[in-house]
Amino acid sequence: MVEERMGDCWSYTKDQFDNLEKHTQWGIEFVEKYTKFVKERSEIEINYAKQIRNLSKKYQPKKNSREEEESKYTFCRSFLLTLNELNDYAGQHEVIAENLTSQIITDLTRYLQELKTERKSHFHDGRKAQQHIESSWKQLESCKRRFERDCKEADRAQQYFEKMDADINVTKADVEKARQQAQMRHQMAADSKGDYSSYLQKFNQEQNDHYYTIIPNIFQKLQDMEEKRIERIGVCMKTFADVDRQVLPIVGKCLDGMTKAAESIEPKTDSKQVVESYKSGFEPPGDVEFEDYGQAMKRTVSETSLSNSREVKEKPTGKSKGKLWPFIKNKNKSPKQHKEPLSHRLNDFMTSKPKMHCLRSLRRGLSLKLGSGPEDFSHLPPEQRRKKLQGKLDELNKDIQKEMDQRDALTKMKDVYVKNPQMGDPASVDPRLSEIAQNIEKLQYEVQKFEGWLAEVEEKMPSKSDTHRRSGIYETQNNTTVSNNCAQDRESPDGSYTEEQNSETQVKATTMPVPNPNPTSTTPDFDDEFDDEETLPTIGTCKALYPFEGHNEGTIALAEGELLYIIEEDKGDGWTRVRRNEDEEGYVPTSYIEVFLETNAKGAMTYI
Repeated sequence: MVEERMGDCWSYTKDQFDNLEKHTQWGIEFVEKYTKFVKERSEIEINYAKQIRNLSKKYQPKKNSREEEESKYTFCRSFLLTLNELNDYAGQHEVIAENLTSQIITDLTRYLQELKTERKSHFHDGRKAQQHIESSWKQLESCKRRFERDCKEADRAQQYFEKMDADINVTKADVEKARQQAQMRHQMAADSKGDYSSYLQKFNQEQNDHYYTIIPNIFQKLQDMEEKRIERIGVCMKTFADVDRQVLPIVGKCLDGMTKAAESIEPKTDSKQVVESYKSGFEPPGDVEFEDYGQAMKRTVSETSLSNSREVKEKPTGKSKGKLWPFIKNKNKSPKQHKEPLSHRLNDFMTSKPKMHCLRSLRRGLSLKLGSGPEDFSHLPPEQRRKKLQGKLDELNKDIQKEMDQRDALTKMKDVYVKNPQMGDPASVDPRLSEIAQNIEKLQYEVQKFEGWLAEVEEKMPSKSDTHRRSGIYETQNNTTVSNNCAQDRESPDGSYTEEQNSETQVKATTMPVPNPNPTSTTPDFDDEFDDEETLPTIGTCKALYPFEGHNEGTIALAEGELLYIIEEDKGDGWTRVRRNEDEEGYVPTSYIEVFLETNAKGAMTYI
């Protein structure tokens, strides 16, 4: 019955103690091997995520004008969205690596230590039981040998007594002595027999306990330990798969985002954008008229050619000039105007002076190849030139607005210093105010110069309906009208044709700046630069001009250049209440900040 009960447990292998020890050691080594496998998988996921992130970062658009120009195309924006989704995709592989580490590697590492300690304890108890039964067996053998020896001694003493008793020559005393010796030996043999019998019974009981109780219990514990180990490995293998399955929905969203980005590409919109980007503004050429080569070609200066040339030179430049088509080399004539015979053109060409503008064209072509075009963008077609000039004007107006903001802030600071001398010296602000005034003057001159070029381009455009794109801050009165002694139509080295302002006009624009009639006219809305999605009840924003410690109670520290939200404007005491975030707010000196109040704020007054 006992054997049948132990048939499905390890105690049935009670004589295989060493083999079970080897098997459990192999089980521990298997757990270590699986832990190492999961670690390597985690490292692969981390490296893969890192490579994916680096790939996404590598192809992210750079902060330059070319990338900004490309961002207006739908396929470029789609690629950017794909890169962002790929970055999120890499993050999911980092999540896989993190979960593998926390849910499997860390758990198995701790379990391995517990498993080794438990196994060591069980086998220590097993070895101790083995040593005890072996020691009992040795004592039993010793008792058996002593009983055997005492029995032999008793037999020899009995035989000696009988021999002495049968010999008539032996004295009675010797016989009595031999008899007593035989009795003593028999008593010793009887005692040894009793000891052997009792110890044998004890050993049999210990042996029974050893093989049917102690060792089976130890083996049962080892069996339970091994089954838990196998179960733990199964749980880890299931977790190994679940870690991947948990991120599949997010990975699917990333892939859906890539698909949606690809579907957002609009070829026709991009085609229209190309037209908008490269529209030149040239008028189409007129029909080519028939020229009669049968007439004799005049090779001397004729009155007609001279008069025509004189009329061309006396034509005012303030009027709209003839537009230039990139493949027709006309002079002062619209393509629809009547054309001179070829003979007259050849006469003009052979009698005219060498055209010095060719050197300037060559120099301009070289500068274009080197990447630095003319300041007035005259190397571009009219429409593109107008866009560039308008963009340059917008940048200059923003710079002027910033300088004026700084000037007003410093002026307020100086007023505060005058009213409160303990806060600072008013004279310390004067150098900076002088520098800002010079900067504003330079920028205003640049604005006048670019507005003059913009007006010239818009006069040459087919339609003047785009004049509303010009800046509303300053109005130029550049009425400089200088006759262009060189040909109006220039040919650049790369084969394109442009209309370039001559050197005399550039000299006069440089030496005779037109005074600015209204330097404080309407400026663009500066709040756009500080547009924030904050929904808290703020009345504007501000920018710190100088650092402020804010040690006093109710004040808040400032870092130079820091942006904050205004929640209460200056009430005349020189302090403005601001907020950094939901939990941090206080007062700062109004003279230390640039204030940008919202136009719809109650009682708000723009300081800049």
